[in-house]
Amino acid sequence: MTLTIIIITVLVSLIAFSNEELFNRLKFNAWMIYERKQSWRFVSYALLHSGWAHLLINMFVLYSFGKVVESAFVLWFGGPKGLMYYFLLYLGGVLFANIYDYGRNKENPYYNAVGASGAVAAVLFAAILIVPNSTLIIFPIPIPLPAWLFGILYLIYSIYMGRRGTDNIGHFAHFSGAVFGLIFTLILRPELTDIFIRMFQ
Repeated sequence: MTLTIIIITVLVSLIAFSNEELFNRLKFNAWMIYERKQSWRFVSYALLHSGWAHLLINMFVLYSFGKVVESAFVLWFGGPKGLMYYFLLYLGGVLFANIYDYGRNKENPYYNAVGASGAVAAVLFAAILIVPNSTLIIFPIPIPLPAWLFGILYLIYSIYMGRRGTDNIGHFAHFSGAVFGLIFTLILRPELTDIFIRMFQ
């Protein structure tokens, strides 16, 4: 499933790099959704990326952590059901990532967003919940961080930068996707809460 999502996303992104009409048709634009009822944009934007770096980073993170989550879901629920839940995790991350920005920008025709970052954040935070003791090395921090600590810092950073609004990155989308990933995974496996708490005892 992870590889399928990556392949489809890469293909659509590459086509849209040289097809401005397709790019404009698929990108997230709250005003177009609100005024023109183009609701597909709630999903299609995640298939687009602003450039090679944006695409490669998202797909690398998705590949790195998606296989962990996908394997866990299949182990817990069996093949078909586990893959369905994994797909719903990713799709839910896509949908929930821009809910806040939709409400804030539905009367602003100039606000656009592209990229799978919110959905990738959902998968990443599901992985953190599943293996909280794993470590991550995040540039430019030179030492490995526990996954749970990275998760907390990531959420704080996303809120802070989202409120500042000084760049073109959808920090609230990252935050919303991450929170969805946590909640969705806990709904599926509530016992992960106890495991997470016992880790600190």
